[in-house]
Amino acid sequence: MPSLLQPDTPHYVPAPPTNADLDYADLPVIDLSKATTSAGRQELAVRARDAMTNDGFFYVINHGYTPVETARIFDIADVPFNRVSEDEKKVYVAKMKENGSYQGYKPRQYWHIDGGVRDQLEHYNINRDVTMRQHPEPVRPFLPEIEAFAKHNHENVLHPILRLLAVGLELPEETLVDMHTFSAIGETYVRFMKYYPRTSEEEVKTKNVWLKGHTDFGTITVLYSQPVAALQILAKDGSWKWVRHMDNALVINAGDALEFLSGGFYRATIHRVVQPPTDQRNYTRLGAFYFCMTDDNVVLAPLKESPVLQRIGIVQRFDDEHAPTMEQWRKGRTSAYGQSELKQTEKGVEEEVINGVLVKHYN
Repeated sequence: MPSLLQPDTPHYVPAPPTNADLDYADLPVIDLSKATTSAGRQELAVRARDAMTNDGFFYVINHGYTPVETARIFDIADVPFNRVSEDEKKVYVAKMKENGSYQGYKPRQYWHIDGGVRDQLEHYNINRDVTMRQHPEPVRPFLPEIEAFAKHNHENVLHPILRLLAVGLELPEETLVDMHTFSAIGETYVRFMKYYPRTSEEEVKTKNVWLKGHTDFGTITVLYSQPVAALQILAKDGSWKWVRHMDNALVINAGDALEFLSGGFYRATIHRVVQPPTDQRNYTRLGAFYFCMTDDNVVLAPLKESPVLQRIGIVQRFDDEHAPTMEQWRKGRTSAYGQSELKQTEKGVEEEVINGVLVKHYN
């Protein structure tokens, strides 16, 4: 909760919600306050299982942060962009292609989108161990709050969700939690991200796509809902559905690593970012995320001891002996994204192979 001892920063005023009539996805809602009892977890496990097998996305409410605390996080999220000079940002640019790590800044125009157009988003990424590297001077006073934010997401959001998903696989509750240790070596991180409006010419060349359809490479992504409509998910019928903003809710989705561990039972759903509706096009889109991965040394092979997988079978993406570790997979995806040559295989679909696994991008 914000106090008089916390460093001052300008309050970030979000855009008003859109009035556009959009085709929204009908996503389930998980009330985490019910996860404190065994009976509540059993009930929620069914909802989480169904959500991750059908949609790959769901909302979380009653996650432990009040609206005031969430607003404070968005105030802090704007600091790396509005209070750090362009010269200082250059000092803290991440070594994505060289090291396969997002820690630091991803500058604008680093990724190629389409038609010669590069992206107009920047983000600043902070490992859950905020001491792993230096940070820009304006960010440093906020590190205690960012660290508390990471720990809250890890222990009060990620771990409860992982327990539900383990139960959905009929495994012991702590099976997935034990792979996501807060203090272990790994890349789980906080991301603050800001999208900027583009020119009309750029919109035409990219068909209004700001970030190509993709899957996340970790296990779970936690997105703090914000009002600028731009996120879409690819539904099973092949249509793109908008994700509706819900005040003080979290948007949760599965990534590649969870799909690998669950033998394809839980879906890493393809999603993209597009130009917002007309009434929101003059606003920036600020995001606060917690990108979750297993510990680096976890091998991303299917959990074959799951009675569910023994009954329904496993979607095998690779032979078990060739299964990548989390470290290998995250580094491969990070270094290649937006930089590698993609092979177009069908209309709107581009492919690349990373660590022996076919990765598709939807443009």
